[in-house]
Amino acid sequence: MKNILKLLAVYYIIFIHIACKKQDNKPPNLQECNPTPYSLEIPSYFGNNDTVQQRLRNNPLTVEGVELGRHLFYDKILSENYTISCASCHQQKYGFSDPHRFSLGTQGIQGKRNSMALVNLLWTRDFFWDGRVKTLEEQVLHPIQDPIEMNMNLQEVLNRLKNSPKYREMFRKAFCSDEITVDKLSKALAQFVNSLISKDSKFDKFMRGELFLTPNEREGMRMFQTHPIPNRVRGANCGDCHFQPHFDGKDFKNNGIDSIYQDVGYQAVTNNPFDIGKFKVVNLRNIALTAPYMHDGRFNTLEEVLEHYDKHVKLGEFTDPLIMEASNINGGAPRLFLTNLEKQQILEFLHTLTDTVFINNPKFSSPF
Repeated sequence: MKNILKLLAVYYIIFIHIACKKQDNKPPNLQECNPTPYSLEIPSYFGNNDTVQQRLRNNPLTVEGVELGRHLFYDKILSENYTISCASCHQQKYGFSDPHRFSLGTQGIQGKRNSMALVNLLWTRDFFWDGRVKTLEEQVLHPIQDPIEMNMNLQEVLNRLKNSPKYREMFRKAFCSDEITVDKLSKALAQFVNSLISKDSKFDKFMRGELFLTPNEREGMRMFQTHPIPNRVRGANCGDCHFQPHFDGKDFKNNGIDSIYQDVGYQAVTNNPFDIGKFKVVNLRNIALTAPYMHDGRFNTLEEVLEHYDKHVKLGEFTDPLIMEASNINGGAPRLFLTNLEKQQILEFLHTLTDTVFINNPKFSSPF
């Protein structure tokens, strides 16, 4: 009996050893993996609608996924000759925009449009100036493949990442498999970009009741939000296109900057002749940091932008009606007839949209 018990004990030890050995030898993609949910701090007044929820269901943010996306965003490994990254054209200190009118690609070739700021894109639909892409996951792949930007074949990108022990491990932690695919690449980049939420400007603190705006800032906000009624209610008409709290629009507008169109904009996507000269209504958060302005970066200052809407809107068949008929004087359209004080007040309000926490947040900065 004693010998039988000894024999059973030996068998038990051997069984446990083999079981542990098998566990140790599990391939990485079968090991236990539990990515940590990423906590987004979203102010109540931002809205958390069905579209936002659907996007987060389709590509849930995790700590590991966002961190992988941050590395990819700042890594020049995504460009053909290792010279530029996503961050080259979307710089944090400029609100994730480019201070140059047109960005330079890997071969020193200039782009044709100004790089858009990346901010609060979780609430955005239709990407790029002409809205040719519907999802952020698709959008992030375009610059990588564009011949005048990063000029890379996606398979070559995957090969580079697969040859990196660091990235193989990061992909495993983010997606529970060390298999690296285009889908996972796009999801990781999109997770990081979706985490770029600006919510700590002076305007936000005012919205949360943490401080007061100055009289000039308050009047500038009122002017910004108000559609003018000639000789009755003075307004600057900005809020007809740039809606709070993100100060963007959900559609495309022809804002009267051209009468002859070198760039037809949205029309190239829709093939609708009535969409000629229309471009996406951009987010104005951190607008004081994101010069130059318009799709082609033609204006260097916010003062020039205000002058355009005040005095230089071009009459045209396709110019947006809300811009065409806006004036503070009867029969004065398409001029607003703003006073110098009103312009100054509007500018002071626009500066309240600058978020110094956002542009200095280490979570959004280069990991290298």
